[in-house]
Amino acid sequence: MACLLTKGRALPCRDSVGGLKSAYLVSYGTLGALTVSSGNVTAMAGSPTVMKYDLKGNSSLEQTITGSTENGTVFYEQTLNLTLTKQTVATQEEIKLVAQNRPHIFVEDYNGNYYLVGAVHGADLNGGTISSGAAMGDLSGYTLTFSAQETIPAYYVTSTVVTGATQGTQLTP
Repeated sequence: MACLLTKGRALPCRDSVGGLKSAYLVSYGTLGALTVSSGNVTAMAGSPTVMKYDLKGNSSLEQTITGSTENGTVFYEQTLNLTLTKQTVATQEEIKLVAQNRPHIFVEDYNGNYYLVGAVHGADLNGGTISSGAAMGDLSGYTLTFSAQETIPAYYVTSTVVTGATQGTQLTP
């Protein structure tokens, strides 16, 4: 049988935290061929321009494993929730473009890990809100929900693949 288990897993130290630090959106189809070693992207053949979005609080990446015993299939639903504070005309215009695209999205978490959401099929902006808030402490900004369906979980990515890519213009709200 080709699906033999290879390892167990010990209980880790309590030295990990949640949350996303940055998201890097890339136009669909510009990554080129990916060099992958043991589930980690170490290089890409394309020369995409990455558009960096700084994040603080309330942004997350979740991956749901969906399997069908009857059909013998499994896929991974990647859901990326981004919260962008402060509304601006320039940000809103850029979000309109993002909604029309299906970007590949690199995300960096607060543990220094980088992941690639929508590596093959891209990620669709399926929902979100533009909110003024009601009380003084409420969000005045944007919440964006992306989803991607892939045959494997989001790749881990060597940080230099992202940080060494051409950086696009970053808005300053």
